[in-house]
Amino acid sequence: MASNRPYHVQWLVTRKCNYRCKGCNVWREQDTKELSTEEMIRGLDVLRELGVIDIVFSGGNPLLRDDIDEILGYASRFFVTTVYDNGSMALKKIDALRKADFVAISLDTLNQEKNDNFKGVKGSWKKAMQTIESLHEEGIRVGISPTISQSNMDEIASLTEYFAKKEIPVWYCLYSHDTAADSDQLFKIGKLDDKFEITDREAMVKLCDTLLEMKKKNSNILITTKTLNTIKRLYLDGERLWKCRALQNFFMIDHLGRVAGCHLRKPVASIFDLPNVWNSENFEDLRKVYRKCDRCIYLCYIVYSLHGSVRGNFQIVQDNWKSARLFWKRRLDFKPLSLAKQQ
Repeated sequence: MASNRPYHVQWLVTRKCNYRCKGCNVWREQDTKELSTEEMIRGLDVLRELGVIDIVFSGGNPLLRDDIDEILGYASRFFVTTVYDNGSMALKKIDALRKADFVAISLDTLNQEKNDNFKGVKGSWKKAMQTIESLHEEGIRVGISPTISQSNMDEIASLTEYFAKKEIPVWYCLYSHDTAADSDQLFKIGKLDDKFEITDREAMVKLCDTLLEMKKKNSNILITTKTLNTIKRLYLDGERLWKCRALQNFFMIDHLGRVAGCHLRKPVASIFDLPNVWNSENFEDLRKVYRKCDRCIYLCYIVYSLHGSVRGNFQIVQDNWKSARLFWKRRLDFKPLSLAKQQ
């Protein structure tokens, strides 16, 4: 199990969403079905047994779940937990968020009208800005998570500088879209939108250089040097310096508890069956297929592939992430569920 220990999991805990983001299709294809609270807790115990360290709760909007308080309360006891919000629900769920290690607010620009247009909801920018400021004042580890696209690439540096100077961390997504590797993929996000597709490769390379320089002066820019250099190389000459480690370093879980290496792949197990199949020959065959995959540029998958091993985690520490101390505390404190049951 050591060579295939899944350090990172992203759990899409709901398909419900209250925004209408232009670059996303989730709000058009919502589903009210989702795992119960009891099933979520059972699933988290499975992840403990596998040795998972870091869990990201997303969706849809995970804060639309009525039981998010219980979920975060349990998860935060055993994992480094991050929860995403579009800025609309966090203040209503502030007591629940005190239990999380990080809260990521999706914000793509400092331009109010432009952001409202991106999100498809009037007033979304103002609400997000108020949420970020309030959570920060409350001592909750809040950061912003802009999606870099052709539509806002020229604003990312100024957006980053604005929040980093306020000691509010910034970590990034790259605009991408579903390039279905499987017809029955785990979780559909949306098809190509030409307004967001990054076509100015030279500008993207320059942005990577800018962020690399900014990182030297501010530790609140939470993207590693290795990741930025990898993205730079991708847009410079199309070379992919990583091999996908889906179903090895990381995997995805959807709102029904189905597991896949990434959201573009079809489900291969239930979360509750995962301990029985994780080291199976079938899973090892799937890992070999995924390592050859070059279909997507989802930034979280790139990061997990680059930094999912023990060595990769040390690189994060060396890169001076503020989260590193917390991450390693969790890792050192980690006690597999099977061992905990014996005591």
